[in-house]
Amino acid sequence: MRVYLPNKKKKMLDIHIINGPNLNLLGKREPEIYGSQTFETYFETLKPLFPDFHLHYFQSNHEGALIDYLHEHGFAAHGIVLNAGAYTHTSIALADAISAIRAPVVEVHISNVHAREIFRHKSCIAAVCKGAIIGLGLEGYRLGVQYLAGLTT
Repeated sequence: MRVYLPNKKKKMLDIHIINGPNLNLLGKREPEIYGSQTFETYFETLKPLFPDFHLHYFQSNHEGALIDYLHEHGFAAHGIVLNAGAYTHTSIALADAISAIRAPVVEVHISNVHAREIFRHKSCIAAVCKGAIIGLGLEGYRLGVQYLAGLTT
């Protein structure tokens, strides 16, 4: 006699997208640099592209809140896409938080920071991230998630 055993559902993996200061103003802030779409609208178009993953979104203008979020989710998450905004260029504490967690982190910037003011050319977090996607607009987030999703295969 044959016994039917249903396939176990594949465990959904978590990928977190974190945006830092002023990115809550996407769609309003300098549309010539950042575009006219809000991140929340973009995020809704991103989720169906990765049906095997739980995508989570968090934004804060406060460095400590970003660090707390990394500490809270960075040990269980499959990966993190991080646009640290201006903290990219100033925050050793954020770099230390990324170093402390297990989840791989992909740094993302909507604009080409190397074509902007000189202070934006340095990243304090680059050395502790898996890689960086810079200057490809909101598409950089999709590419970051796609990279992290590929780590599961």
